[in-house]
Amino acid sequence: MTPITRFFRWLGPLAALYAYTLAHASGMSFAFAATLALTVLCAVWWMSEAVDPAFTALLPLGLLPVLGILDAKQVAQSVGNELILLLMGGFMLSRALERSGAHRRLAFALVRSVGGYSGRSLIFGFVLATGLISMWISNTATTLIMLPVAYAVIEHYKDPRLATPLVLAIAYAASIGGLGTPIGSPPNLVFMQQYQQATGTAYDFGDWMQVGVPILLILLPVLAFGLSRNLKNSPAAVLPEMGTWSAAEKRVLAIFGLTALAWITRAAPFGGWSEWLNLPGANDASVALLAVALMAVVPSGNTQKEPLLTWDVAMRIPWGALLLFAGGIALATAFQESGISDAISRSLASYGHLPVLLMMVIIIACVVLLSEIASNTATAVLLMPILAAAAKGLNIEPALLMLPAAMAASIGFMLPVATAPNAIAYGSGFVRSRDMLREGLWLDIVSVLVVCAVCWAVLI
Repeated sequence: MTPITRFFRWLGPLAALYAYTLAHASGMSFAFAATLALTVLCAVWWMSEAVDPAFTALLPLGLLPVLGILDAKQVAQSVGNELILLLMGGFMLSRALERSGAHRRLAFALVRSVGGYSGRSLIFGFVLATGLISMWISNTATTLIMLPVAYAVIEHYKDPRLATPLVLAIAYAASIGGLGTPIGSPPNLVFMQQYQQATGTAYDFGDWMQVGVPILLILLPVLAFGLSRNLKNSPAAVLPEMGTWSAAEKRVLAIFGLTALAWITRAAPFGGWSEWLNLPGANDASVALLAVALMAVVPSGNTQKEPLLTWDVAMRIPWGALLLFAGGIALATAFQESGISDAISRSLASYGHLPVLLMMVIIIACVVLLSEIASNTATAVLLMPILAAAAKGLNIEPALLMLPAAMAASIGFMLPVATAPNAIAYGSGFVRSRDMLREGLWLDIVSVLVVCAVCWAVLI
């Protein structure tokens, strides 16, 4: 154990104790103080990697019911959350792609379409492709689709500098792309529903895209330039000849393509197949798990007569990433139960004497910081009604406060637990927490400024 690791291992509990003492002395409830202390402990250990992040994520799952902040059912719901199941199913589908080799064909086709094989060209190509796809399907599904392609490129690329920025580029571009349309990220739809409820006026698809698309057009190139800054003089990728298609490659790619199509069309257009078939309970997780089950029964066509996906292969997924995300969901629930989220939200209304532009900057920055730890959807669900009421009380157009906050809820790039794409990138094994913290910090700052500037220019 290095001295730095030892330092942060002790700093975490000491900082947590200080946070608890300060909150308790301020008259806060036990649940409030304990949740704050646990959050501080997890944040220090997650950012420093003094303890493996997956083990750190076990603390909320174990301590919150012991402390009486959450009950066992709430913790179980965190572990069995739809996003956790989607991650698990997506990881298993990725393993099937890797086993068959079909992901290599996808990767090489994408690389050839970029127009250049250098490290920088690869980053730009993946950022643009991921961002555009994520406008129309969930950022989680987009990340799960694109990462196997990236793995194949990394496997055949000679420069080891490419791996970390390429994986981060996909995760970050997926989150940024989700800002482009109302269906790109759950907080977008939370805003639209709450805005209509508060004002009686619908905020339609085109209204959202007038703000979302300009943000994409700015942030995606900035992301590509930033992550490729250290890839000067990188060699050209050498792509091997792939030969003829095998039966397993064709079948895996067909099932994966149908899965992606099901993700894309589940809720759109015109209500999607879930509405046409009267299946309102269908979700992205159910699509992924059914696809995994199908992979497990369809024969691969090899001489061993094995299915496309065996349990020995499926079990080799990053379970630590699932635990990490589950711990983050449990913390988000504790934020609501303990009153921390309410306190943070109420404090935003106290800035009514400030200029609207400054209020937007403060709200966006606070929501970005909150979304680094808490679920972006839960953050949006909690903040939207409060911001709507605050805006109406201050005679401000509600969209000026609500829309930037909804977008900011999807901007969290510093911690693996912040978003599902971050968790997936961390689970890839190519990204360390310190890498994500370093790159996510500058991207968070740039995103706050860009979201604020575009929202101000369009909405005023």
